[in-house]
Amino acid sequence: MTIALTQWQLDKASKESFSSQLYLQAQQAIQSGRWNAGARLPSIRLLAAHLEISKFTVSELYEKLSAAGFVRSQPGSGVYVSRLTEQQQQLEASASQSNRQQDVALMRQTLLREPHWIKASAGWLAPDWLPDQEIRQAMRDLARQPQSLTDYGPAQGYFPLRQHLSQRLAQLSIAAEPAQIMLTYSASHALDLVFRLHLKPGDWVMVDDPGFYNFFALLRLHQVQLLVVPRTKEGPDITVMQQLVQQYQPKAYLTNSVLSNPVCLSIHPARAFAVLQLLQQHQCLLIEDDIYADFESQPVSRYASMSGFQSQNGFETIYLGSMSKTLSADLRVGFIAANPVTIAALTDLKLISGISTSNTMERLVYLLLTGGGYRRHIEQLKRRLQQARNLVFAKLKQLDCQLWAEPSAGFLCWVKLPEGVSSSVLSERLQQRQVVLAPGSQFSTLPDADNYTRLNVAQCLDEQFWQILEDELRLLKVMTK
Repeated sequence: MTIALTQWQLDKASKESFSSQLYLQAQQAIQSGRWNAGARLPSIRLLAAHLEISKFTVSELYEKLSAAGFVRSQPGSGVYVSRLTEQQQQLEASASQSNRQQDVALMRQTLLREPHWIKASAGWLAPDWLPDQEIRQAMRDLARQPQSLTDYGPAQGYFPLRQHLSQRLAQLSIAAEPAQIMLTYSASHALDLVFRLHLKPGDWVMVDDPGFYNFFALLRLHQVQLLVVPRTKEGPDITVMQQLVQQYQPKAYLTNSVLSNPVCLSIHPARAFAVLQLLQQHQCLLIEDDIYADFESQPVSRYASMSGFQSQNGFETIYLGSMSKTLSADLRVGFIAANPVTIAALTDLKLISGISTSNTMERLVYLLLTGGGYRRHIEQLKRRLQQARNLVFAKLKQLDCQLWAEPSAGFLCWVKLPEGVSSSVLSERLQQRQVVLAPGSQFSTLPDADNYTRLNVAQCLDEQFWQILEDELRLLKVMTK
């Protein structure tokens, strides 16, 4: 099969070069499977004539595709889509056979590149929800700046971005000077550094349940002991937390205070105050992960705004954040805010374990946050998510699924399936139909965990998903009778 000439398009008014535009089209078509392995590309002469460009431009395009492994040239025959992409996918699939397979199963599934899969439980927004064109423009603006793109960045990270983050935190009533902020590759990277600094194997750490599965996995990686605190609609169950603190003297408490994953609720002010009192009394480190901050539609309490960062009688708060959820999952920039002594120690750990973070990436994020369009993007995102929540919540009700709580912001929700339906069984069945659904046991150790699942409302707008889900739920109900 020869790829039709009509599948190649050029925007001759674009500032992007012809070769770059065509390369991106071909890359996306091959990676998505739209152009199958073995398909023949048009000859250089025919494609050049069709697009009314030089044969040199097409020749340069084919050379780039060949160097990247997307196509292969057969002298005297033509240029063909390579099978290399298929081989790489097979190698990635086989890599899942590891002793941490259960910890990363959901992440592996949602990172698969098949665009036709419905990723109902993904932990991030689909690409068309994020500011792709603004990112491309910021990249062009960055490339025109005289600053080097090849040197190491500062130890704590790009100063203008840290200064901007200091101002953003002040709007949340969190006082942190730029010197109290260190940039990381992501919030997960930030957590890893905090764990290295403060925890040792065998320490007890409290986490919310239901909670973020990667919290559990990362803590297990550091060989600490987990103490699960049942999550209520106001926050952690304070009675259980008091019992755990008195019995085990845990070293730390790790939590999402705002739009907690997966229940998507924020801490109630009175509960936050009670938690802080308890942790201060027992000198238990508080690690606050606030990666969903920009999704919140109403002012909410944060531990860091109530406690500050100065160490008091052995008690300390460390605050983490990231821009990956609202900007791009591929632009991995996170940060840590803490007292100066802790930031100094974390900076040394960062240098030892990975030298500096990407100065270029941090400058790019700075341009995006300060360019004027970010605020408009967030407001549009909130409006779209409100519409998505309304639709998804109505659909769930029709299928006899119940929300653990009805979030007023964010994109996640914790859903109880119809009586008798196992989320692990349902997820296996849906996987056969190219739908990614997370078993509740990924997020909870509670006895009823298997009756729950996490959904991403922004990834559940395809009507096909609801038809598949309805079919499978109906079959499982029959099977359990």
